[in-house]
Amino acid sequence: MWQLFQFPLCPFSRKLRLLMSEKGIGYELWRENPWDVRDEFLHLNPAGRTPVLHDPEKGLTLCDSRAISEYLEETVERAPMINGTAAGRAEIRRLVALFDENFFHDVTAPLLYERMTKRLVLRQSPDSRALREAMRLAHEHLYYLDYLIDHRPWLAGPQMSLADLAAAAQISVADYLGGIDWSGHDQARGWYAVFKSRPSFRPLLSERMEVIQPPPHYAEVDG
Repeated sequence: MWQLFQFPLCPFSRKLRLLMSEKGIGYELWRENPWDVRDEFLHLNPAGRTPVLHDPEKGLTLCDSRAISEYLEETVERAPMINGTAAGRAEIRRLVALFDENFFHDVTAPLLYERMTKRLVLRQSPDSRALREAMRLAHEHLYYLDYLIDHRPWLAGPQMSLADLAAAAQISVADYLGGIDWSGHDQARGWYAVFKSRPSFRPLLSERMEVIQPPPHYAEVDG
């Protein structure tokens, strides 16, 4: 069985968990804190980043969430998440990159540093200015989500795709850390509520990071 090395608030690991659940792929969760820098984990992934997907029986190790997603798409036919025409697949990949790179850089990464790393590792207080800027940029990204949902059933087109999984994974971490204000974003909030009601999402909503607790609305399907 696959072993997924991850930690609860890693958005890229969450994206893979959603993908593997949607595809019905069994896996075991292995906790890997990024600040531990274990030699055993560096042997699996010299970059030292989660997620890592490892099959000890086959001696197969996969690193980088986008590379792993592509591998699973190519090897598991059920519930394709990079689907449609060539242009449609390109649009899915564009949006995955947007959320994996831009949303993460603007919103998720600063929130993780201020609310998780500073508290659990550095024993420091968060910078309120950095938090306000992350929340301001979150609004900008949500406006774009509103626009997409106004014009499409799902973010990339007529079907749920890896773009939706990537966006939901990033937003779920930001929401856990109190960085999402849904005011004025009814379209994005409705899309996210539909996603939160899916069976693949429920384990994420019930999982907690020690010491850091989410806001009350986090686990509510319509919250």
